[in-house]
Amino acid sequence: MKLLVVKSSVFADGGQSTALAEKFARAWREVSQDLEVVERDVTSNPVPHLDGERIGALFSAPEQRTPEQQAVVDFADALLEEVTTADVIVLAVPMYNFGVPSQLKAWLDHLARAGVSFKYTDTGPVGLLKDKPVYILAARGGVYHAAGQDFQAPFLRQFFGLLGITNLEFIYAEGLNMGDEAKEKALNEASRQIAELIPA
Repeated sequence: MKLLVVKSSVFADGGQSTALAEKFARAWREVSQDLEVVERDVTSNPVPHLDGERIGALFSAPEQRTPEQQAVVDFADALLEEVTTADVIVLAVPMYNFGVPSQLKAWLDHLARAGVSFKYTDTGPVGLLKDKPVYILAARGGVYHAAGQDFQAPFLRQFFGLLGITNLEFIYAEGLNMGDEAKEKALNEASRQIAELIPA
């Protein structure tokens, strides 16, 4: 069993989403003796944002690539391999200005590759990756999901659906900046949900 944990908080280990992801992985380790945990922190080890050169490299024909372009493709392939070889994916996702962190978006951008992770057909795009559980630990300072203002969840569902992954589960910790009582209640509820998701 391989668990891929992707962290994206700008506060690194001090982020609430990071703490929840680590709690998830720790709880899974306690019930699985053969669990392999692969961590990808896209803040401390940033994934470059896409630019014209990187897109050009990813769309280049193998026989025409320069060494620099091949290095870009090799990097994207390594990120995709972490996803394809994982049995379970855990995303630690804080909310910044209503969206996902830009460093997480950069990671996602390197996964979505026509002809590699999805393909275009006459009836629309079709994902090429095997479906698997993706647990999204969504930490927010305010209340958005409960208020019908959650733009992260639809985006992440659509993105992973493009790749063929539809088994997404969201664990919300909202209102973390709305006072100590609200914060404690939200974290306790998220911890309870995490405990229920860990296989016995």
